[in-house]
Amino acid sequence: MKVLKFGGTSVGSPARMQKLLDIINPSERQIVVLSAVSGTTNSLVEISQAYMADDKVKAAQLISILKEKYQVFIEELFNKPEFLAQAQGIIDHHFWLLSNLANDLFTSIEEKIILAQGELLSTTLYHIYLKEIDVPSVLLPALDFMKTDEDSEPVVEHITNELTPLLEKHPDNNLFITQGYICRNAFGEIDNLRRGGSDYTASLIGAGIRAEEVQIWTDIDGMHNNDPRIVSNTKPIAQLSFDEAAELAYFGAKILHPQSVFPAQRYKIPVRLLNTMDPQAAGTLITNTSETDKIKSIAAKDGITAIKIQSSRMLLAHGFLRRVFEVFERYRTSIDMITTSEVAVSLTIDDTTYLGEISAELAAFGSVEVDVNHTIVCVVGDFGAEKHGYAARVLESLKHIPIRMISYGGSDHNMSLLLKTENKVEALRSLHSRLF
Repeated sequence: MKVLKFGGTSVGSPARMQKLLDIINPSERQIVVLSAVSGTTNSLVEISQAYMADDKVKAAQLISILKEKYQVFIEELFNKPEFLAQAQGIIDHHFWLLSNLANDLFTSIEEKIILAQGELLSTTLYHIYLKEIDVPSVLLPALDFMKTDEDSEPVVEHITNELTPLLEKHPDNNLFITQGYICRNAFGEIDNLRRGGSDYTASLIGAGIRAEEVQIWTDIDGMHNNDPRIVSNTKPIAQLSFDEAAELAYFGAKILHPQSVFPAQRYKIPVRLLNTMDPQAAGTLITNTSETDKIKSIAAKDGITAIKIQSSRMLLAHGFLRRVFEVFERYRTSIDMITTSEVAVSLTIDDTTYLGEISAELAAFGSVEVDVNHTIVCVVGDFGAEKHGYAARVLESLKHIPIRMISYGGSDHNMSLLLKTENKVEALRSLHSRLF
């Protein structure tokens, strides 16, 4: 059984939703995971923010605008009055729910309920559309089997235990439709897997049912060897390992959610990245193995802040780094890169919510320097300890650009460099020219 995930742009218009059957084969047993129609989640976030600010007038206006978009959507999607009426009932129900939240105390619980509506709408409308064209399908509510624990981590065993019987109830059906992104938390409340979580849903379902393959369908033909928005003549990568894909996703490759590869990796489920607009394109295959002796791709992550702590007390002192890391742990702030010398440690963060508090506590250890507006450029490939020459090629490509930090050796697949964001475009283009 395969799991196919389609992103917001793939269901972004009635025409695109109708063309999904060019890809989905109803004669093969598969689970189709859908994101919200493109633009919907952003609109739902705005509605939530209006409610949170107690601006019910603005919330009502935003709800009305979004409902009108869906009104146009269903009138284009359906041809038969019977099924248009069913779709109308779905639209009326979901937007009544959104409007009715004006009567309640608005908390994070209501916010999660609002954010779930996009996927609930897209999947139900697609299920009704399939009925209209006589394609049998089963709508599986993700809220019935997708669950996170007390640490907000998905529980694969729960997915297996709950989803398997649901599939077995329909032995004669091949096509199952479900929602990406949404789940229930440890308290049974509606929650989500954070933005971009539909990829994660597909990978989790693949792991839960031990799928033959997970396919992530987007609007680009696989993961490219550089950012095609910045660099010309980029090419899709035929094959990556899970580790390489995770590095690229974390450091800026937008096609894949950073967490989404881990469940598939654990259960050795191949993941294929494919293009809805060009279904015949080979895309990118992600497995446990990959080509060796090769630089694969370059990615960049913006919004990076560098912090340098310098202190003579570091010299030969045990426990110094532990105390530094404990500061970041207290403020639940992740560190991306780190380099050390005998008297200084430099590191980077991308979440500056508690930068002031962190800097104040670090000042107890020594002098603290903070540099903002930086970018991490990540070069991914076969950088094993026995390899030679690759690091030199990377550095030679950037010899005309100031580099703030270098991280090399922490992974067999990654060499990362920190530089000012103003130099990012030149760095990506220069690396592409020299490495590919």
